[in-house]
Amino acid sequence: MSDYLPPLNALRAFDAAARHMSFAKAAEELAVTPAALSLQIKNLEAHLGEPVFHRLNRAVALTEAGRNLLPFVSDAFEALNLGWRSARRALDSGKLTVTAGPAFTAKWLAPRMFRFAQANSDIELRFSASLRMMDFARDEIDLAIRFGRGDDNGLFSENVFEEWVTPMMHPSLVEKFRDPSELLSAPLIHDDSMSFMKPNPNWETWFKMAGQEWAPDHGPRFSNGDHAIDAAQEGEGVVLGRASLCDRALRDGRLVAPFSLAVRFGAHYRIVCPLGSETRPPIARFRAWMDGEMQTLRDLTAKHRPVPISVV
Repeated sequence: MSDYLPPLNALRAFDAAARHMSFAKAAEELAVTPAALSLQIKNLEAHLGEPVFHRLNRAVALTEAGRNLLPFVSDAFEALNLGWRSARRALDSGKLTVTAGPAFTAKWLAPRMFRFAQANSDIELRFSASLRMMDFARDEIDLAIRFGRGDDNGLFSENVFEEWVTPMMHPSLVEKFRDPSELLSAPLIHDDSMSFMKPNPNWETWFKMAGQEWAPDHGPRFSNGDHAIDAAQEGEGVVLGRASLCDRALRDGRLVAPFSLAVRFGAHYRIVCPLGSETRPPIARFRAWMDGEMQTLRDLTAKHRPVPISVV
């Protein structure tokens, strides 16, 4: 038994054979002959001093030694593959893959993308709209726009906007609902996409902060914030709209936010990426572009002066 690691080709042969449970299929994957692959396996077994496979009739099975070895070899090759892809991606200055939530992508990012493309024609921008917490290496993501109060330990994280909510409605409804007490009888639209927030910036919270005794629980409920906003734009009711998702609709006059009470709840949009990659030219340019685009939201925030959430 040798204390030295076996050759990398022997470990690759073992990994492929263990995944396929077939020397022939493993040889095909690695573009070698079955005889060459079998020789690599024997080389590994010589280093280990134990067989790693039972050779059966037209099949193979892992020995106890093989079962003990496999997870470490598999993890090592996975780590190598991830590292290799990460290194290649860092060298590719012409592509940038960004992930963000579906609602933010639809209502904020997508309508502005042409401006980024015009100013950065040398960068191919790709989007992955998902609520799943992406892994930068495994999912081949360069930059994430995350939302909430979570931490980003071990990553570069930059707050770009603190979210807030206030009642929003189609202009045709403004005359019907002039103060919070009148809203109690309004058709309320519920955005459940932030129900994970504690405390929850929902209608009950807003009504209590507005000095009302209760909040009606009737009305349609949406799991996606952009769908709730679409319903409000069609005049179907009043939504507790999120500033980031309603910015354009408010400026275009498709929605109106007539009430003075706006509530912020400590949830931020953050630009997140692996430490050190924040200065990569495509990421640095995207960060600068996004900071400029956020000015309209900063202006909207200054106008509404949202107050911290406080359930009374």
